Amino acid sequence: MKRILLFVLTNLAVMAVLLVTTRLLGVDRYLTANGLNMTALAGFSLIMGFGGAIISLLMSKQMAKWSTSGMEIINQPRNADEAWIVDTVRRFADKAGIGMPEVGIYPGDPNAFATGANKNAALVAVSTGLLQNMTREEVEAVIGHEIAHVANGDMVTMTLVQGVMNTFVVFLSRVIGYAVDSFLRKGDSESSGPGIGYMVTTIVLDIVLGFLAGMIVAWFSRHREFRADAGAAELMGRKQPMINALARLGGLEPGELPKSVAAMGITGGLGKLFSTHPPIEERIAALQNS
Repeated sequence: MKRILLFVLTNLAVMAVLLVTTRLLGVDRYLTANGLNMTALAGFSLIMGFGGAIISLLMSKQMAKWSTSGMEIINQPRNADEAWIVDTVRRFADKAGIGMPEVGIYPGDPNAFATGANKNAALVAVSTGLLQNMTREEVEAVIGHEIAHVANGDMVTMTLVQGVMNTFVVFLSRVIGYAVDSFLRKGDSESSGPGIGYMVTTIVLDIVLGFLAGMIVAWFSRHREFRADAGAAELMGRKQPMINALARLGGLEPGELPKSVAAMGITGGLGKLFSTHPPIEERIAALQNS
């Protein structure tokens, strides 16, 4: 319940900030008596499209800490296992040429994720289920996978892709909505301002185009998983540990991740088109054939 409430409140706060920003810049007044002001609409679309994605990126690490129940950041290892995890993360981070990420452990079924706005100030977290159900070599491979995500700049790249998609959705839905509204009110010279045709079309297209944009973002997310798998193999010096880790994960129930970090987890989602991760079998085959 806390996770859902935090997610809703955060999104409401982000939307409020974006709406105030567009009002202050004057780009929310893209509907004029003479038609659409394309410059204002483009500005509005860019702010609404990229604003939410960038704010989410900047907040991602803190949101992960707040929303992942029971997460503990290892500031000072309390036992040999925690010391080994921190040392593994440090070793891979040094090899990948990035700053040392924060390291977290959280209770739950097997999973792991990496997040953060900066590759030199990221967070890598693993679940207790992952540590309990995998060999150390397999855990190392999973950690290597997450470090590869950070080193590849996947968090920033995903934000840019999401921002571009959001911008197109906002822009196109309003342009088409205005065209539909103008057609429906053809010959009606007395009416002013957007009509019901504009409002309904914009809402419907925001949803429909949003789904299509989600498919594109998910496709890109699946593509970067192959790169992260290859990155883990490179960090370890061989690919068999990552293959073994994936094979073991294929037989385990993936732990649920917070929505803010779900795309950065080690295992997948439901539905081929909207899944952020490829099937385990495809990932293993790609590693074997590389």
